[in-house]
Amino acid sequence: MENSIFDIPGPFTRADAAAVAWLFVSWYAVGWFTEHPPKRFPSVSVLMKEYRREWMRQFVTREPRIFDSNILASLREGTAFFASACMIAIGGGLALIGNTDQLAGVARQFDMEHVPALKWEIKIVVALFFVANALLRFIWSHRLFGYCAIMMAAVPNEIDDANAVPRALQAAEINITAAKSFNSGLRCVYFALGALGWLAGPLWLIVATMAVLAITIRREFASSSRRVILERLP
Repeated sequence: MENSIFDIPGPFTRADAAAVAWLFVSWYAVGWFTEHPPKRFPSVSVLMKEYRREWMRQFVTREPRIFDSNILASLREGTAFFASACMIAIGGGLALIGNTDQLAGVARQFDMEHVPALKWEIKIVVALFFVANALLRFIWSHRLFGYCAIMMAAVPNEIDDANAVPRALQAAEINITAAKSFNSGLRCVYFALGALGWLAGPLWLIVATMAVLAITIRREFASSSRRVILERLP
């Protein structure tokens, strides 16, 4: 038997430790690389920052401004939806931790070796870590979009007002920060799904993490939508 990493019944193996380390390193690395890509090859998240700034520049001269308020309301609805979904997922995960017999029964059907309840619970907690992280980021994003709405309302109606453009650009930066938090929350959701692969074993966790990495990188750096966004970039 391999040396245990944790002094608990049904010890985790080095493979488990390596798989979990790969999960967290991948999560942190892809997040950092998405927000700090090479200047010659920006990510979708970085490209959209310029469109958000251009949005606020156009917002100053748009009459009426109901269109802009509707866009912002839809963004807030998206963050609220994902925050609610995360809360439901956390509740379900906590309920599952209190009753891991169902997972043990599924494992026995697939002729998996006996796994102590504590081991199942720790695996679920890892997935819940990402869901809880996503919840906090969605909540903060929702609040920042609210700040953005207030700052947009503070933009003077007179185009020639000296405060019009500066305040609009301030709102743009808050909007960008809110979007950054929202995107980070989405990545947490992706990796929460990948973390569920650990329920089937460390090898499946590595495979699931690689799949999440591939999907995330493709959508940020190699998607057809990115090619469209690059056209006529503000």
